[in-house]
Amino acid sequence: MHPYRCSGYTFVIAAVMTGCGADEKGRQAALPPPEVIISQVVSREVTNFGEFTGRIDSVETVDVRARVSGYLDKIHFTDGDEVKQGALLFQIDPRPFKASLENARGQKAQWEAKLARAKADVQRYEKLVPSGAAAPQDLDKAKADMGEAIAAIQSADATIEQARLDLEFSTIKAPISGRISEAMMTEGNLVRGDSDLLTTIVSLDPIYVYFNIDERTLLQVAEWRRASLPPAATRPDLRSLEIPVYLGLINEQGYPHKGVIKFADNKVDSSTGTIRVRGTFDNSRRIFYPGMFTRVRVPLTDPAKALLVIDRAIGTDQNQKFVYVVDDQNIAQYRAVKPGRLEDDGLRVVTEGLQPGDWVIVTGLQRARPGKPVNPQRVEMPRSGMRAESRPAIIAPAQGKASKAGQH
Repeated sequence: MHPYRCSGYTFVIAAVMTGCGADEKGRQAALPPPEVIISQVVSREVTNFGEFTGRIDSVETVDVRARVSGYLDKIHFTDGDEVKQGALLFQIDPRPFKASLENARGQKAQWEAKLARAKADVQRYEKLVPSGAAAPQDLDKAKADMGEAIAAIQSADATIEQARLDLEFSTIKAPISGRISEAMMTEGNLVRGDSDLLTTIVSLDPIYVYFNIDERTLLQVAEWRRASLPPAATRPDLRSLEIPVYLGLINEQGYPHKGVIKFADNKVDSSTGTIRVRGTFDNSRRIFYPGMFTRVRVPLTDPAKALLVIDRAIGTDQNQKFVYVVDDQNIAQYRAVKPGRLEDDGLRVVTEGLQPGDWVIVTGLQRARPGKPVNPQRVEMPRSGMRAESRPAIIAPAQGKASKAGQH
């Protein structure tokens, strides 16, 4: 054994290890602070909303059917047209109805002639019976004939009116204004009155949107709107509160259309704990069609000040959400936060943990370390639709302080 030689090896190894450790520390000290992008927290008024799904429906829907039977002569519209109330849609062959009307008028004329003769007989017999020139039975028969003629004329008038209505019903007009569906029958077919469906019409403006809202939210909305009333005032009906409602179609961003809640059902569904609500919307631009799926938003509170950041600025540490706030020395500070709802522009409300004027890291969150310097570039807070690597307009470079911090 050579203890001194072993000791020498030990010394050499220790010296090498010590030298490696020193080099590693030197390299770490020489690394520049990581580059990050920071944005100032957005401060603005936001409103707390309840969001639901709904279906668009027409105010009026009519199944168009004929009131009389006959052969279809003419169709006076194109499938899918928008029609006005009273517009001619279908024409059933009117000739049989015209003949019935003329026959009823002829029957009335016959009975009018009989009535005139019966009246003359009554007048004549009334003069002859007292003198014995005519029997009382002749006067009685003349009066009976006159009564029969009067009754027959009344019946004829009713028959004429029915024939006139049948003739009128052979011309089928639009009962409401709206968009018409396709014709269910073609010209030449036999139409059976009150049985065959000819087409349908739905009104377009205004339009309804139906959705189900839970009773807790409904009560919250009602209380919010009633809070502006005097304490002693009688609580008005939901329809008179003019509660606003906002709508967005599946291909739209946000909720660009505003309407008013005009109806709520008269009871809460005990199986679901929800109540059916209806909003009314203007549709003069013909954006909405009955049956469309829609997203619905109802405000629950008045607008209030809030702080917002882009979602990607928020990290997760187990169950804790956090952001990195960069101070005026360009040091990343760990800040626990409590996120709230997501706004239409992609910014997340932060209810706890931030202060107005804070600058947070929006890109490069993984490169930052709490209590360590960073090399920040200041940009406006990104909005929805921006990719993580995209860079908005630079507000003010802040690299000087970061370089100085990296030298310490």
